[in-house]
Amino acid sequence: MRRMLQGAASLLAGFGLAARAALPTVPPPAAEPVRSFALAGLLQAALGLGLVIGLIFLCAWAARRLGLKPSGGNRLLKVVSSAMVGQRERVVVVEIGDAWLVLGVAPGQVSALHTLPAQKQPDAPAVPATGWAGAGEGTDGSVFSQKMIDSMARLARRKRDASA
Repeated sequence: MRRMLQGAASLLAGFGLAARAALPTVPPPAAEPVRSFALAGLLQAALGLGLVIGLIFLCAWAARRLGLKPSGGNRLLKVVSSAMVGQRERVVVVEIGDAWLVLGVAPGQVSALHTLPAQKQPDAPAVPATGWAGAGEGTDGSVFSQKMIDSMARLARRKRDASA
């Protein structure tokens, strides 16, 4: 009887192994690494956007610094020349029709300094952009410089009288 029980046990064990071999095997689920692409993608997008906006501001600054102006065909008003005379002040020559207006431009204020008949513009500037207009030129340049200085002195007197 013992032999019979041992034979039955080995037969059942054999069937169990055969059944296990016939079933499809599924690997146990492996622990997947946690992917944190959200923060990296957001950081990459923010840096790209910052770079593009920075390039736009850099190009605008360079265009303003180099004095690039949009080309206009038939405009009624045309800026002939401009020069910085202080931190925020500049003198601008504007052509309107057949007259040139010399304007003093400061933050919040534009003042007419002088009116000239329109002239043909020279191809190359006679005076460097950083120098005073009329410096080293003939009689015409020094007359213009003197008139501009007189106009600025009158403006300063008017401001002083208005504040007193």
